[in-house]
Amino acid sequence: MQKRTLGRTGIEIAPVVFGGNVFGWTADEKTSFDLLDRFIEAGFNAIDTADIYSAWVPGNKGGESETIIGDWLQRSSVARDDVVIITKVGSEMAPEKKGLSEKWILQAVEDSLSRLKTDYIDVYLAHWPDENTSYDETIGAFTRLREQGKVRAIGGSNLDAGQLEEALRIAEHTGRARYDVLQPEYNLYTRDGFEGALAELCVEHDIGVIPYFSLAAGFLTGKYKSSDDIRGVARESAVGKYFDERGERILKALEIVSKEAGEHPASIALAWLMTRRGVTAPIASASKPEQLQSLFRAPDIELDTDALQLLQKAGE
Repeated sequence: MQKRTLGRTGIEIAPVVFGGNVFGWTADEKTSFDLLDRFIEAGFNAIDTADIYSAWVPGNKGGESETIIGDWLQRSSVARDDVVIITKVGSEMAPEKKGLSEKWILQAVEDSLSRLKTDYIDVYLAHWPDENTSYDETIGAFTRLREQGKVRAIGGSNLDAGQLEEALRIAEHTGRARYDVLQPEYNLYTRDGFEGALAELCVEHDIGVIPYFSLAAGFLTGKYKSSDDIRGVARESAVGKYFDERGERILKALEIVSKEAGEHPASIALAWLMTRRGVTAPIASASKPEQLQSLFRAPDIELDTDALQLLQKAGE
């Protein structure tokens, strides 16, 4: 499978990143192992997670996803260097365990390394901006981790253009490591946050972009036809916000393009993201083996001009 270089990191990844937020939530350990095996066997190599996943599940406390990935890495015959692990720090694990201070980052990375059962993380991201900590302190901590070989590349998630520009400015001014990867929310429905200034900044500075919520929490998979279909499902609160007039137009356009291409709507939604300016590879998850096929098909789909225009217009 043809890989894409993640910005200027030198790290090469397949065109789809597996979203590990489902591990320990909608996918138990056995299912997660099976999903990861199939994903790697199909030629893909990047897995996204975070220390906080999946604390929102009753009985969980965070770290479940990293633990499952670590147990899989230990059990799997796959070489560690053949897998790209992306994880994040900053979300609240406990009242005193949150944010992007140097003290917490240096402790949190050790916790993640232990759960992942590895001695290095390929890409370490600041999960959310922290208004109580300066970029200088955060970048200083990340730089220390890179120098120690515990982290290969750093970046941020959920940053706007102004915040990313400030982080880049401070890194340049101090000579420290800079954010080389961005993880924004971006999909056929949610566009304004990335398109425009943020996307252009990423292109200008050769920053790798791996969007999350690429399938809008399942809204773009074609599984849900109306708000009635999501009642009682695990992602009801996350998916419900997309069922408005604009969302329905997008679903209709997806249905048309999918039928003409003979492909699954999720595959089309991911293929569309792969054409977007600045995007390296979208993140998408699956809770069942059969759902993986839409991820596997996406890199092989070439959307023509008419299909791209139809999808673009539906979201305006």
